Amino acid sequence: MIRLENISVAYKDKTVLHSISLRVQEGEKIALVGPSGAGKTTLLNKLYEITRDRAAFVHQDYALVPQLSAFHNIYIGRLDHYPTWYNILNLIKPQKQEVDRVSGILDSLNMTGKIFERVAKLSGGQQQRVAVARAIYRGGDILLADEPISSIDPHQAGNVIKLILKTSRTVIVSLHAVEFALEYFDRLVGLRHGKVHFDLPRKKVTKTLLTELYRT
Repeated sequence: MIRLENISVAYKDKTVLHSISLRVQEGEKIALVGPSGAGKTTLLNKLYEITRDRAAFVHQDYALVPQLSAFHNIYIGRLDHYPTWYNILNLIKPQKQEVDRVSGILDSLNMTGKIFERVAKLSGGQQQRVAVARAIYRGGDILLADEPISSIDPHQAGNVIKLILKTSRTVIVSLHAVEFALEYFDRLVGLRHGKVHFDLPRKKVTKTLLTELYRT
């Protein structure tokens, strides 16, 4: 279980999260929804702080190295799993075992043939899929993702979400696209002004609740 109890976070003089409590059972698939500035990113960062040793994280800004290939950016996800000599070997000459594994993930994300292309040459949507691939390659019990489909075409976005859910046991994702949250996730947590506005199973999230969540 992941547990936060009455957590508040402030930056300078502004409180971003107000007394947030959240419990996540193993195997849950949760979408964080809410307007910009509601605290979704801060909440994900807090969750990552307490799960870092068993979680992979897709950052909103991708956190990629533009000069390196897609392979090397994805391989970075498991640097701490391997000895230094093996990491250096893969930097100089990627090993077949790792190439095959990374290729398989990229194929699943409709990026066949992009494995050794420099990230700087990829489109924004392709870069975001590399960031997702790195988290999947890293593995772990938990996958956290901050807006993992924000730059991806709608026809590709569903495939990305399905792959995340298929390959990771416990998933917590922030999404602006509420329709994807309602279609693919079992539980929705609505954040507004740094507070939990609702925390409900998908089937109990009504249009009225969503209208209230996003009202200006």
